[in-house]
Amino acid sequence: MTRPTALITGASAGIGQELARVFATRGYDLIICARREERLQALAEELRGTASVHIVTADLSKTKGPAKLLATVGDMGLTIDVLVNNAGAAFQGEFTDMSLTQAQDMVALNMRALMETTHRVLPGMIERGQGKILNVGSVVGFQAVPGMALYSATKAFVLSFTESLAEELRGTGVQISALCPGLTRTEMVEDLGADRIPGSDIMMSDARSVAEAGYDAVHSGEVIRIPGCLNQLAVNWAEFQPRWLKRVAAGIAGRTVFTAN
Repeated sequence: MTRPTALITGASAGIGQELARVFATRGYDLIICARREERLQALAEELRGTASVHIVTADLSKTKGPAKLLATVGDMGLTIDVLVNNAGAAFQGEFTDMSLTQAQDMVALNMRALMETTHRVLPGMIERGQGKILNVGSVVGFQAVPGMALYSATKAFVLSFTESLAEELRGTGVQISALCPGLTRTEMVEDLGADRIPGSDIMMSDARSVAEAGYDAVHSGEVIRIPGCLNQLAVNWAEFQPRWLKRVAAGIAGRTVFTAN
């Protein structure tokens, strides 16, 4: 039997890299995409004994990036059975500390690229009556986060977009899920300095367990998956609090982060 194929963006590091490993070991062939070709090549060499791995190098923050990715996949003659929208960027600090280019690139990668790849892949899945889409969001998508204002806003988009599509796709045979991890031990988190937040060791997840949670969610029909009991408790607590209280608490936490860094 032909193995199904998963397209994973942002697969060169962190959660994306672990998602590639999880899908490969659970019976999928892979198309892995990122900007850093040498990282993709190393991952492909690691996994080729387990799965067939195709590499596409593309910068999805660029206007033509998603179209280039899907055109290359089309040229390969491959059908995407699972789309994993994992590619993303983050910034920690006040919004005015970001350059306009940084802000535009984050919006383009975290929102536009995710929307466009979904829009290009989804019609074929609906026509075939089967398919799965996993969008990687974040627990910060559930509330405003001063100090990560734009990042949390883009992840709120991912969450709302996924939930809306889940209802639109009901009865089509296509499953869509949002994976919303909290602090996860990855290069991006370390670069942001979030691993130095007081108490972060308690909340920190490992990327492999987060990836496994995402795989399980999209294969079990779960629309939203929040890995980790503490993350689930934090989100559930926040759901019942007034917005002003959540905003002020997040502001205090954000200022603590700046002090820690």
